[in-house]
Amino acid sequence: MAETKRKAVGRPAGSGKVSGGHSQSLVRGLNILEGLAAAPMGLALSDIAQIAGLAPSTTHRLLQALHKQGFITQDSELGLWKVGVKTFQIGNTFLEARDYVATARPYLRRLTEESGESANLGIRDDSMAVFLAQSESHQMMRMITRLGSRAPMHASGVGKALLAWLPEKEVERILQARGLARVTANTIDTPAKLREGMAEIRQQGYACDREEHAVGLHCAAASIHDERGSPLAAISVSGPVARIPESRLIELGSLVRRAAREITQQLGGRMPLPEEY
Repeated sequence: MAETKRKAVGRPAGSGKVSGGHSQSLVRGLNILEGLAAAPMGLALSDIAQIAGLAPSTTHRLLQALHKQGFITQDSELGLWKVGVKTFQIGNTFLEARDYVATARPYLRRLTEESGESANLGIRDDSMAVFLAQSESHQMMRMITRLGSRAPMHASGVGKALLAWLPEKEVERILQARGLARVTANTIDTPAKLREGMAEIRQQGYACDREEHAVGLHCAAASIHDERGSPLAAISVSGPVARIPESRLIELGSLVRRAAREITQQLGGRMPLPEEY
């Protein structure tokens, strides 16, 4: 009898059915947070319900739970739901835990001072590039990236800089999953052109975005590598074509390549050789 009681002590309270219900609610709540994170201006209840694929009543119950915990807020006048401060605090913990973000910040500021343009740091999240840090240009016309925003890897400087150093099997998986959708008229849209561009990136040590992600914007980017030589993150310098013509991309490419190499060295990483791919 005593043995039976001892075994029961370690079991979580509640039945498996209740636990499964809690898990389902958690997943639904996280899906709602992801939807709100992609809409910084906020969403109405009906829009959130449609995105989450839930009934409005179920969606409202989940929103109230998230609001009570401080993860989301509601505009009292418009009734729109938005991501709250607590969500930012949790996300910011991720940035603090990854040393390369803090390590890269002085180099981003240096790149802005050297180039006069905005400098960014981004990472790969599966098949997308996500921007985590920025040093903003002081120019009136400048490139501003919302932190946490995403861009297709094949259509951005940061994305291509990371993509060029991935194993071929991983590149193929990304192509199968995402394809090569055109964002602008200049976006690379065939695997042959993409692989040709990746080989060029590995040879010169930096990637260029020639109005491939946004019309009127040029960018040069280079990747930071870990101790295995795998791409860890990428830094970039971006600005309007009026100040960054084709001839200046080479100059900016040299700047980001040098900074990426220095950050890699400071992190104990290794710059891979083109021959390895």
